[in-house]
Amino acid sequence: MLRRLRIENFALIERLEWELGEGLHILTGETGAGKSIILDAVDGVLGGKVTAKAIRTGCDRALLEADFSLDGAGRSWLASHQLPLLGEDMLTVSREVTARSPRSRVNGVVVNRQQILELRDHLIVITAQGQTFLLAEEWYQRQWLDEFGGPELQQSVQQVKQLYERYQRHLSQLEAERQQDRSRLQQADLWRYQLRELTAADLELPTELEDLERDRHRLSHTVELQRQSYEVYELLYQGDRAPACAEVLGKAEGILEAMAEVDGRVQGIWDLVASANAQITEASRQLRIYGDQLDTDPDSLEQILSRIAQLRPLLRKYGSTLAEVIAHRDRLTAELDHLEDFDQHLATLEASLERDRAALTAACAHLTQLRQRSARALEQSVVPILKKLAMQRVQFAVTLSPIAPTPHGGDRIVFEFSPNPGEPLQSLAATASGGEMSRFLLALQTCLSQSHHGGMALPTLVFDEIDVGVSGKVAQTIAHQLWQIGRRHQVLCVTHQPIVAAIADHHYQVSKHVHQTDGIERTAVHLQQLSPEARKDELAQLAGGDLPSRAQGTSNSAIAFAESLLHQANTIKAAQHR
Repeated sequence: MLRRLRIENFALIERLEWELGEGLHILTGETGAGKSIILDAVDGVLGGKVTAKAIRTGCDRALLEADFSLDGAGRSWLASHQLPLLGEDMLTVSREVTARSPRSRVNGVVVNRQQILELRDHLIVITAQGQTFLLAEEWYQRQWLDEFGGPELQQSVQQVKQLYERYQRHLSQLEAERQQDRSRLQQADLWRYQLRELTAADLELPTELEDLERDRHRLSHTVELQRQSYEVYELLYQGDRAPACAEVLGKAEGILEAMAEVDGRVQGIWDLVASANAQITEASRQLRIYGDQLDTDPDSLEQILSRIAQLRPLLRKYGSTLAEVIAHRDRLTAELDHLEDFDQHLATLEASLERDRAALTAACAHLTQLRQRSARALEQSVVPILKKLAMQRVQFAVTLSPIAPTPHGGDRIVFEFSPNPGEPLQSLAATASGGEMSRFLLALQTCLSQSHHGGMALPTLVFDEIDVGVSGKVAQTIAHQLWQIGRRHQVLCVTHQPIVAAIADHHYQVSKHVHQTDGIERTAVHLQQLSPEARKDELAQLAGGDLPSRAQGTSNSAIAFAESLLHQANTIKAAQHR
């Protein structure tokens, strides 16, 4: 709902701030007073066409700003676009107009025009002369029909949406699997060649290459290792040219043993030498065995070199380590095994997708039946109201044409309209004038308000001179229906009909005033909420033209008529509230 409108330096408006409430807001004033400028500002702040020509003469910028209270859909839209919320449910939209290009903000964040137009759909419907806006859009007509159809139809819409999303999700999965399958089939020959090569290598241990390198290094130094082991053996245990270490320790051990018999304090030293001699003897024995067991067979080295030569190219092709090569082999095995089962896998997915398609088709068919029933009911509800609105020969039909399933069903929905006898039904967008579109929207809103399902979640409706050229009887009908809608929605309406103005919840007068600014006369538009007495004067002027001075006590039938209109309006409101 629109809570506040602020306008600065826009057309003839120097500065205007308008606080709004719930119910029916009526704007009246003489032709050219600036009523449409105010509606243009409402339109402009929400993405309507605004150029630099709209900037007030002598100014370099214009500012339009509007505060709205939001419903759930509006809050969801803000969240989906990652825009902040002011308080619990407040939204401020502003638009700065300069000679360059307008700039729009939502809660202080700069947004583009497309985003503003999306947000507009959740806030307001403007039906002005020469403008059709949302009502002419087929998607919006579908929403009207579905809303009118009630909970059963709306549940069917949700079911179709869920089934469509599931069908699309599974279709995407199947297409991805097919694409992956085609790619795998193209790779299959290469995979088989690689797997044959890797299988022939008989890979088992990830550390095999490191183990082979160690064996190769050892075998290539066998002769040197044998010589060195025998040399150390001679030094430790048995040497031909000089006493061996074991021999020297043995002599030292014998001397220390004799000394220990004389002086027990030498016993510890003797134990150390004896232990060293035993360790030297054991080391010598193991070294002799090591030297004898060294393999000098050249065939063993050749086999190791051959195996290394087999493994190294695999590392260049399939991985930097043998563990990576083995993992690659295992993946190839799994991929080729999967190929063998993939035909059955695809068949399973295709069967599942066909079941999804059948369920979606059936749900769309059921939704179509509900919509056809809702369409007939809407036609029967709208036409009588349109006839009361001076469209006695009107024809209206809701046509449903089959289309491929969408998230919204399998129907193309078009409101068709013919205001004159003998003229064929055509789409509402192609046929209805601005005034007819306004009355049509009024009739639709009345139908929804009278149904058990409530109206669409559009807080604010704007009508510009919906009652132009109608009789008093029709104007009375328009007034009653505007007020009825105002009980569920915020309504803004520009009118020249006193009957319509009399039923307002909030009545404003728009006027132009001339004032001096720096010695120059300037014209500015003013907006004033009327008091009960001022309303009588305004209604009298609407009904009878210029009003004689009441201070002179002149009897004025226009005043009496205005009072009767206000009394009649209060009677209608009181009856509806009971």
